[in-house]
Amino acid sequence: MDIIFLHGVRARTLIGCYDWERVAPQAVELDLDIGLPSSRACQTDDLTDTIDYASVVNRIHLELEARHFLLLEALAAHLAQVLITDFAAPWVRVSVTKPGILKDVGRAGVTVERGQRA
Repeated sequence: MDIIFLHGVRARTLIGCYDWERVAPQAVELDLDIGLPSSRACQTDDLTDTIDYASVVNRIHLELEARHFLLLEALAAHLAQVLITDFAAPWVRVSVTKPGILKDVGRAGVTVERGQRA
C-alpha cells in the first residue's frame, strides 16, 4: 500500500471540554497518513488516479469550521471517517495535537487508525 502523508497541517477550531476552551478557536495541528486505494498514479502520473492533497486540506478546514468537538479523540475519529468515506482511502492514521495547551507540555494529542492496512 502506498501512503500519502500531510504532516503539520495547521488549523483553528473550537475544541475542548472546558468552557474556557470554547470561548475562541484554538490552534490544532494534524498529521495525516492516508492509504491509497491503488498505486495506479505511480504508472499514470495523473492526479485523478490518486487523492488530491489540496482537496483533503480544504475539506479538513471546512469540517473544522462546521463542527466542533469536546475531545481530540472525537475530532480525529471524525476526520478519519471523512477520509475513508469521501476520499475512498482504505486506511488512515490521523493525529491531532493541541500545542501548548498544558503547562510544561509542548503538545497534547491523540492518534487514531482506521480501516484495513495491507
